[in-house]
Amino acid sequence: MLAERATQTAMPTRYRAPELKDLPADMRARILEVQEKSGFVPNVFLALARRPAEWRAFFAYHDALMLKEDGSLTKGEREMIVTATGAANQCLYCVVAHGAILRIQEKKPLLADQVAVNWRKADITPRQRAMIEFALKVCLRSHEIAEPDFEALRPHGFSNEDIWDIAAITAFFGLSNRMASFADMLPNPEFYLMGRVPRENK
Repeated sequence: MLAERATQTAMPTRYRAPELKDLPADMRARILEVQEKSGFVPNVFLALARRPAEWRAFFAYHDALMLKEDGSLTKGEREMIVTATGAANQCLYCVVAHGAILRIQEKKPLLADQVAVNWRKADITPRQRAMIEFALKVCLRSHEIAEPDFEALRPHGFSNEDIWDIAAITAFFGLSNRMASFADMLPNPEFYLMGRVPRENK
Protein backbone atom coordinates (compact mmCIF):
# COMPACT_ATOMS: atom_id res chain seq x y z
CA MET A 1 0.00 0.00 0.00
CA LEU A 2 2.76 2.46 0.91
CA ALA A 3 4.68 1.77 -2.29
CA GLU A 4 1.56 2.14 -4.43
CA ARG A 5 0.72 5.50 -2.87
CA ALA A 6 4.27 6.75 -3.29
CA THR A 7 4.46 5.99 -7.01
CA GLN A 8 1.30 8.01 -7.64
CA THR A 9 2.47 11.26 -6.10
CA ALA A 10 5.37 12.48 -8.24
CA MET A 11 5.07 13.09 -11.95
CA PRO A 12 6.95 16.15 -13.23
CA THR A 13 5.58 17.41 -16.51
CA ARG A 14 8.76 17.04 -18.52
CA TYR A 15 10.37 13.91 -17.04
CA ARG A 16 8.52 10.82 -15.95
CA ALA A 17 9.32 9.76 -12.40
CA PRO A 18 10.42 6.15 -11.88
CA GLU A 19 8.28 3.59 -10.13
CA LEU A 20 9.17 3.16 -6.49
CA LYS A 21 9.48 -0.61 -6.94
CA ASP A 22 12.23 -0.08 -9.51
CA LEU A 23 14.46 1.98 -7.23
CA PRO A 24 17.42 0.69 -5.20
CA ALA A 25 16.54 -0.50 -1.70
CA ASP A 26 18.18 2.42 0.12
CA MET A 27 16.20 4.94 -1.91
CA ARG A 28 12.93 3.08 -1.43
CA ALA A 29 13.53 2.94 2.31
CA ARG A 30 14.19 6.70 2.55
CA ILE A 31 11.14 7.57 0.45
CA LEU A 32 8.83 5.33 2.47
CA GLU A 33 10.25 6.78 5.69
CA VAL A 34 9.39 10.27 4.49
CA GLN A 35 5.91 9.13 3.52
CA GLU A 36 5.38 7.53 6.90
CA LYS A 37 6.37 10.74 8.67
CA SER A 38 4.53 13.29 6.52
CA GLY A 39 1.64 11.26 5.12
CA PHE A 40 2.74 11.79 1.51
CA VAL A 41 5.87 11.73 -0.62
CA PRO A 42 7.16 15.18 -1.61
CA ASN A 43 7.42 15.20 -5.39
CA VAL A 44 11.12 16.03 -5.37
CA PHE A 45 11.97 12.61 -3.92
CA LEU A 46 10.64 10.70 -6.91
CA ALA A 47 11.32 13.37 -9.52
CA LEU A 48 15.07 13.26 -8.88
CA ALA A 49 15.15 9.50 -8.38
CA ARG A 50 15.50 8.89 -12.12
CA ARG A 51 19.25 9.36 -11.52
CA PRO A 52 20.13 7.46 -8.33
CA ALA A 53 23.72 8.68 -7.98
CA GLU A 54 22.62 12.31 -8.23
CA TRP A 55 19.66 11.64 -5.90
CA ARG A 56 21.97 10.27 -3.21
CA ALA A 57 24.38 13.20 -3.57
CA PHE A 58 21.54 15.72 -3.52
CA PHE A 59 19.94 14.41 -0.36
CA ALA A 60 23.26 13.84 1.40
CA TYR A 61 24.13 17.51 0.91
CA HIS A 62 20.57 18.54 1.78
CA ASP A 63 20.76 16.66 5.07
CA ALA A 64 24.23 17.98 5.87
CA LEU A 65 22.97 21.55 5.53
CA MET A 66 19.42 21.35 6.84
CA LEU A 67 19.64 18.75 9.60
CA LYS A 68 22.96 19.66 11.20
CA GLU A 69 22.90 20.32 14.94
CA ASP A 70 25.88 22.66 15.31
CA GLY A 71 25.91 26.37 14.53
CA SER A 72 23.49 29.08 15.61
CA LEU A 73 21.01 28.80 12.73
CA THR A 74 17.72 27.28 13.81
CA LYS A 75 15.82 24.90 11.54
CA GLY A 76 13.26 27.65 11.04
CA GLU A 77 15.93 30.13 9.98
CA ARG A 78 17.30 27.63 7.48
CA GLU A 79 13.81 27.34 5.99
CA MET A 80 13.55 31.15 5.88
CA ILE A 81 16.65 31.24 3.71
CA VAL A 82 15.22 28.63 1.35
CA THR A 83 11.84 30.36 1.13
CA ALA A 84 13.25 33.85 0.53
CA THR A 85 15.84 32.80 -2.04
CA GLY A 86 13.40 30.40 -3.71
CA ALA A 87 11.05 33.34 -4.19
CA ALA A 88 13.90 35.41 -5.65
CA ASN A 89 14.54 32.56 -8.11
CA GLN A 90 10.79 32.25 -8.82
CA CYS A 91 10.77 28.58 -7.83
CA LEU A 92 7.18 27.61 -7.13
CA TYR A 93 8.10 24.19 -5.75
CA CYS A 94 10.59 25.44 -3.18
CA VAL A 95 8.52 28.41 -2.03
CA VAL A 96 5.45 26.26 -1.45
CA ALA A 97 7.22 23.22 0.02
CA HIS A 98 9.75 25.00 2.21
CA GLY A 99 7.25 27.71 3.07
CA ALA A 100 5.12 24.93 4.57
CA ILE A 101 8.04 23.65 6.63
CA LEU A 102 8.84 27.22 7.70
CA ARG A 103 5.29 27.73 9.00
CA ILE A 104 5.55 24.53 11.00
CA GLN A 105 9.02 25.20 12.39
CA GLU A 106 8.23 28.76 13.46
CA LYS A 107 4.59 28.05 14.42
CA LYS A 108 3.52 31.16 12.49
CA PRO A 109 0.83 30.52 9.84
CA LEU A 110 1.44 33.83 8.02
CA LEU A 111 5.22 33.87 8.03
CA ALA A 112 6.08 32.02 4.83
CA ASP A 113 3.92 34.28 2.68
CA GLN A 114 5.50 37.34 4.27
CA VAL A 115 9.05 36.08 3.74
CA ALA A 116 8.37 35.08 0.13
CA VAL A 117 6.60 38.28 -0.91
CA ASN A 118 8.38 40.98 1.10
CA TRP A 119 10.77 39.76 3.78
CA ARG A 120 11.47 43.35 4.89
CA LYS A 121 7.93 43.55 6.28
CA ALA A 122 7.81 40.00 7.63
CA ASP A 123 7.31 39.19 11.30
CA ILE A 124 10.95 38.31 11.88
CA THR A 125 13.78 39.54 14.10
CA PRO A 126 16.52 42.00 13.08
CA ARG A 127 18.92 39.03 13.14
CA GLN A 128 16.78 37.12 10.68
CA ARG A 129 16.36 40.17 8.49
CA ALA A 130 20.15 40.57 8.27
CA MET A 131 20.48 36.86 7.49
CA ILE A 132 18.00 37.02 4.63
CA GLU A 133 19.56 40.18 3.23
CA PHE A 134 22.92 38.41 3.06
CA ALA A 135 21.38 35.25 1.60
CA LEU A 136 19.68 37.22 -1.15
CA LYS A 137 22.93 38.93 -2.06
CA VAL A 138 24.57 35.51 -2.34
CA CYS A 139 21.58 34.38 -4.41
CA LEU A 140 21.49 37.30 -6.82
CA ARG A 141 24.90 39.05 -6.66
CA SER A 142 27.40 36.65 -5.09
CA HIS A 143 30.21 38.27 -7.07
CA GLU A 144 29.69 41.44 -5.03
CA ILE A 145 30.10 39.82 -1.60
CA ALA A 146 32.84 41.59 0.35
CA GLU A 147 34.04 41.95 3.92
CA PRO A 148 31.42 44.59 4.86
CA ASP A 149 28.73 41.98 4.15
CA PHE A 150 30.35 39.70 6.74
CA GLU A 151 30.74 42.54 9.22
CA ALA A 152 27.05 43.39 8.97
CA LEU A 153 26.21 39.92 10.29
CA ARG A 154 28.58 39.79 13.24
CA PRO A 155 26.59 42.09 15.60
CA HIS A 156 23.73 39.60 15.24
CA GLY A 157 25.84 36.75 16.57
CA PHE A 158 26.70 35.00 13.32
CA SER A 159 30.09 33.29 13.26
CA ASN A 160 32.14 32.62 10.14
CA GLU A 161 30.75 29.08 10.12
CA ASP A 162 27.19 30.37 10.39
CA ILE A 163 27.83 32.68 7.45
CA TRP A 164 29.16 29.71 5.48
CA ASP A 165 25.91 27.89 6.32
CA ILE A 166 23.80 30.79 5.05
CA ALA A 167 25.75 30.90 1.80
CA ALA A 168 25.84 27.11 1.34
CA ILE A 169 22.09 26.76 1.90
CA THR A 170 21.49 29.56 -0.58
CA ALA A 171 23.79 28.02 -3.17
CA PHE A 172 22.48 24.47 -2.75
CA PHE A 173 18.89 25.54 -3.11
CA GLY A 174 19.83 27.68 -6.09
CA LEU A 175 20.62 24.34 -7.72
CA SER A 176 17.37 22.87 -6.40
CA ASN A 177 15.36 25.87 -7.65
CA ARG A 178 16.72 25.53 -11.13
CA MET A 179 16.22 21.77 -11.31
CA ALA A 180 12.64 22.09 -10.11
CA SER A 181 11.84 24.92 -12.51
CA PHE A 182 13.36 23.45 -15.66
CA ALA A 183 11.73 20.06 -15.00
CA ASP A 184 8.38 21.72 -14.27
CA MET A 185 8.24 20.07 -10.85
CA LEU A 186 5.03 21.07 -9.07
CA PRO A 187 4.54 21.08 -5.30
CA ASN A 188 2.26 18.48 -3.78
CA PRO A 189 -1.20 19.89 -2.96
CA GLU A 190 -0.66 18.90 0.68
CA PHE A 191 2.05 21.53 1.11
CA TYR A 192 -0.35 24.42 0.58
CA LEU A 193 -2.25 23.82 3.81
CA MET A 194 0.56 22.57 6.03
CA GLY A 195 1.14 24.84 8.99
CA ARG A 196 -1.94 26.95 8.19
CA VAL A 197 -4.58 24.77 9.80
CA PRO A 198 -4.36 22.31 12.70
CA ARG A 199 -3.65 18.72 11.70
CA GLU A 200 -6.50 16.31 12.30
CA ASN A 201 -5.98 13.78 15.03
CA LYS A 202 -5.78 10.28 13.65
